[in-house]
Amino acid sequence: METIAAGAERAAPAGLATLGGDAARHPATLAPASPVLRRALRSPLLVTALLLTTGVLVTLAWHGTAPFAAIASAFRDVRWEFVPALAVLSVLHYVLAAITLRGAAGRRLPMVETTLAQFTAAAANRVTPGGLGAVAVNTRYLVCHGIPLSRAAVAVAVMQVVGLPADLILMGLVIGVDGGDGRVFGAMGAHASRVAEMVPPWPVLAVVGVLLPAAILGGRRAARSAAVGRTLGGLTDLCRRPGDLALTLTASAATTLVMGVAFALSVLAVPGAAGPGDTVALVLAYLVGAAAGAALPAPGGVGSTEAALVAALAALGIAAGPALQAVLLFRAITFWAPVPIGLLTCRTLRTRQPLTSPEK
Repeated sequence: METIAAGAERAAPAGLATLGGDAARHPATLAPASPVLRRALRSPLLVTALLLTTGVLVTLAWHGTAPFAAIASAFRDVRWEFVPALAVLSVLHYVLAAITLRGAAGRRLPMVETTLAQFTAAAANRVTPGGLGAVAVNTRYLVCHGIPLSRAAVAVAVMQVVGLPADLILMGLVIGVDGGDGRVFGAMGAHASRVAEMVPPWPVLAVVGVLLPAAILGGRRAARSAAVGRTLGGLTDLCRRPGDLALTLTASAATTLVMGVAFALSVLAVPGAAGPGDTVALVLAYLVGAAAGAALPAPGGVGSTEAALVAALAALGIAAGPALQAVLLFRAITFWAPVPIGLLTCRTLRTRQPLTSPEK
């Protein structure tokens, strides 16, 4: 967090070069690039096309055509009446993320621009593990709106921390609505037990014996660090603002709930996968699968999240084929489709004057 914040501090006064045109005012940031390259980088559409083309070529070289064939099959038999609703829920997810940031920061940030910044944060998350891309983008965005660097870094850290209890509360509510159906947890636990039986115990014990003391020592050092102290201070400050606390918790939980509903619609869009009566169980399957997929520090949870979501659907008795088709549809619309928008909205990270009425 301190490293990211330091980068934001250096970037803010210098006018960070973005796709929107700051490079024109600070040509030294692109040196020794040619004038042609500088003019090209001023075009967000061109940069987006280049990045997408590069991604496709890398995917073809590394995996061949199999991923594209799988995506094509995911859309082949889809009930297309569900797709517009999926797109709306995806946009609503970023709107709620913007509300969460406003609550954590305690500022009346411009709603549309803050939402666009969340698209940029999502695009950054696709190439960074552990949500670090979103942390960096949101810190930069708050600094651009006149919030001091230290406060901006703390607000973003608080936003991340509050997400955990918000999601736990949401999971408890969904389990209560579902009547305590333990199919998802039971089946995933059974899968985990079978995997554990296949792994020899001694290597696992050796790894745990090395990593556990290191984790305890690192945790103790982190607990005494200045960054953790500032984050705890930010949480205390948020608790002194009950309205902002309630807004942050509610909006954070709502972002996850919206994705859960979108996941359920993705499964319902695949013929024969599930029925409307399974909607709550599907939302719960998303909450469990997404949490399991996020445990691995892969950029954006790519690969691990898909596998965990397919496993969660298998726990509900959905066949592997329809489950994979539903997960690919869900990830294509809610995960990959917003990336070009995020690349085009980098203008939100340009330096500006502080707001005239910064406090709520």
